[in-house]
Amino acid sequence: MTDLMPVLTDTWDADRSWRLATYEAAGGYAGLRKALTMEPGDVVQAVKDSGLRGRGGAGFPTGMKWGFLPPPDGGPRYLVVNADESEPGTCKDIPLMLASPQHLLEGIAITSYAIGCHHAFVYVRGEVLHVYRRLLAAVQEAYDAGHLGTDVHGSGFDLEVTVHAGAGAYICGEETALLDSLEGKRGQPRLKPPFPAVAGLYARPTVVNNVESIASVPGIIDRGAEWFASMGTEKSQGHGLFSLSGHVTRPGQYEAPLGITLRELLDLAGGVRATRELKFWTPGGSSTPIFTADHLDVPLDYESVGKAGSMLGTRALQIFDDTTCVVRAVSRWTDFYAHESCGKCTPCREGTYWLKQVLHRIEAGRGEERDLDLLLDLCDNILGRAFCALGDGATSPVTSSIQLFRDEYEAHLDGRGCPFDPSASALFAYTPKQPRTPKQAPALAGTGGH
Repeated sequence: MTDLMPVLTDTWDADRSWRLATYEAAGGYAGLRKALTMEPGDVVQAVKDSGLRGRGGAGFPTGMKWGFLPPPDGGPRYLVVNADESEPGTCKDIPLMLASPQHLLEGIAITSYAIGCHHAFVYVRGEVLHVYRRLLAAVQEAYDAGHLGTDVHGSGFDLEVTVHAGAGAYICGEETALLDSLEGKRGQPRLKPPFPAVAGLYARPTVVNNVESIASVPGIIDRGAEWFASMGTEKSQGHGLFSLSGHVTRPGQYEAPLGITLRELLDLAGGVRATRELKFWTPGGSSTPIFTADHLDVPLDYESVGKAGSMLGTRALQIFDDTTCVVRAVSRWTDFYAHESCGKCTPCREGTYWLKQVLHRIEAGRGEERDLDLLLDLCDNILGRAFCALGDGATSPVTSSIQLFRDEYEAHLDGRGCPFDPSASALFAYTPKQPRTPKQAPALAGTGGH
């Protein structure tokens, strides 16, 4: 396979691709007009038949999730779009909203009609102010054109869309923490059950979906469930955005059918940077177990990646070449998870803190052989015991890296320190330590890119 599948990205190279006129010129909102002529239940069934699975990481069937809503009781029900993209390496939803926000808005309108929602919310990560502003402008354009608002296209269907900016908490990517934040509370995961489908936003039935999941709906309705299901693999159907970052010649978004391999994507992206070789990579973001060059031909679908020992997640393919110290990379990820723990449960709050301390000790050359077993023991006491998936995700890079690169960890022990030269890696910013005088302010260490 060498062909990409530009569906969500088909207008990204157009002039002013984010404008409604550009989207409509490419056939935009044909799916909504078609959906409004269908029964809501038939729209839900079409999404089920397409095989669309959640593109936010878990891969749960989208149509089935919609079907969990209880029968209408006369009260409101809500659609909430999770646009709080925050995990290191994950960078697909923000470019989608920046380049083609109308894909998302049309998907919101169709989904809301299908589930009987009259007020939808988009929860955007607050730091991406440019995306927030662009989405607000796109919503206004959609209102002015009659795609949103009262009596949409004369169908009798009303829909209000609210764009909400979060305050920059990774935990709010967890759907119930997002709902609490949207209600004005501190963003922390809720105990489940009840699930959002039964008691979500304002204790009402709620569907929470990822940006890419919702943006994929217009194509399914317009072109048909069979068209979507014809792509991908038997159980992982359709197209998806694959984000390549790190030590790759041409990083960026590559839209292709599920089941493509990293080897094929690297061929399209110009390969690993010149004169270097692939060392390790993440198939689904920093919270998924890492892979090596031995996994280049694993099909990137939910079943194949799971069988190989990791998770497809958000298809955030972070590429690391042979200049990278795996201990340092895992330590930086762990710093992130320790910082972003909401503190609600002891396993995550305490466990990520101690993972961070032990990894710092090992990287600095002050670790001992027993520290590797201590790391694994800490992970064992977090995995499956944390209140939400943040704790579980924090253990994935630690356990998988020790399994695959134990010799590299051991090379740091007993006072030897890191055998790699940080300045040789383009992935992380590196500032040599300089002696300080009383007049100098403390230097801020660079954090590099995601």
